Amino acid sequence: MSAQRYDLVVIGAGPAGEKAATQAAWFGKSVAIVERRPDPGGIAVSDAGIPTKTLRETAAYLTGFRHREIYGVSLSLDPDLKIERLKRRIADVKGIMTAAVRGNLERMGVTLIHGTAKLLGAGRVRVGERVLEAGVILLAPGSRPARPGAIPFGDPAVSDSERILELPSLPKTLLVVGGGAIGCEYASIFTALGTAVTLVEMSDRLLAFADGEVAGVYADVFRTLGTDVRLSTSVESIERVAGKLQVRLSGGATLTPEHVLFAGGRVGNTEDLGLAEAGVDVDPKGRIRVDEHYRTTAAGIYAAGDVIGPPALASVSQEQGRVAACHAFDIAFKDVVDPVAPFGVYSIPELAMAGLTEDAARKQGIDIETGRGLFARNTRARIAGTTEGMVKLVFRRADRVLIGVHIVGDVASELIHLGQLCIAKSLTIDTFIHSTFNTPTFSEAYKYAAYDGLQRLAGRSA
Repeated sequence: MSAQRYDLVVIGAGPAGEKAATQAAWFGKSVAIVERRPDPGGIAVSDAGIPTKTLRETAAYLTGFRHREIYGVSLSLDPDLKIERLKRRIADVKGIMTAAVRGNLERMGVTLIHGTAKLLGAGRVRVGERVLEAGVILLAPGSRPARPGAIPFGDPAVSDSERILELPSLPKTLLVVGGGAIGCEYASIFTALGTAVTLVEMSDRLLAFADGEVAGVYADVFRTLGTDVRLSTSVESIERVAGKLQVRLSGGATLTPEHVLFAGGRVGNTEDLGLAEAGVDVDPKGRIRVDEHYRTTAAGIYAAGDVIGPPALASVSQEQGRVAACHAFDIAFKDVVDPVAPFGVYSIPELAMAGLTEDAARKQGIDIETGRGLFARNTRARIAGTTEGMVKLVFRRADRVLIGVHIVGDVASELIHLGQLCIAKSLTIDTFIHSTFNTPTFSEAYKYAAYDGLQRLAGRSA
């Protein structure tokens, strides 16, 4: 059988794969992209990412959850109507975004091949009966939810973060296991929908990567909005007793939720790729080893996205794919991924961060100060009725250069980019003080956080 020849073969049409493919195609390379799912876009379009964010916005809109206190009302919809409208909206958005990804590939002349790919070594990939040859191969097969053997996923009332989207009806009670980004997003969404949610996390805080103080504020807001948050708590067993789910927690508590969502991380889709045969090394956690240019240990093979490990964000994965393609073909366009990438958790409220946390800065021996702008004092937040949270600035004491921004609030994922840009450009907190912001706006919280930081500096100096 004769092989089909391309300059680049990409395995996986998720964020990393799509952007690598179109980046190379833009500069005149012949590209094929292999996807095992029916549609391109990866989990960011099909199961996580966009569907989760759509679920969040739809839930908040249908229930009036954000504004129920300020206006004194909330919508009460029939649970079956809620789930029907949620699924319809998710399907609509997924269709739009899948079409956008497919259209981008077609517009750039990328050949989309459906099937399961396996490395044959020496620049060759098998897809069913087809063999593809390329000087460069990029591995971007994405990830899937982790499924520990101790969790009974065979029970229809126990879901992972993908299967939870297939629920036929809204559960009255839900136990969410895992206080990471996915667990927090779903916990807040189902709380907004009227489900009684218990969120358990084995560590002493939600979102282990977040600033400690901000994570504490975040957990307090969750509790205020109705989620039962239990920290330093683990699940010891999940079983059926007299036809009902029974979950035993550390400390002796027993819960009987209608449904359980296990949100305990993700694992890369690397099995059956033929990594070992091709000479591609993985670390003890099964993540593909790459260098600063996203080259693996095998000549001509690159990797990007979830399969290389944290941060496993769609935004960062896209940039990794672009950088890998540019390096592979010596394209002088994009040679490094932004070192100050933002992180956003699309819960209700949102949490976002960029740069160093207060704890991380102190551990590095940096003499820092902090400033806080509370949304409870922000006019726009008061008008909107979303006064939970704050903007927290972390900056060097000596020169007031900003090194970290941490936000809990209704539009944190949008607000973070202003702080991210200032960190990337090594600007001082004075930038916010001397800038003019529209008023009233959520962005004004930056200005007052900076003023608070200056007051703290003055107090320490005194």
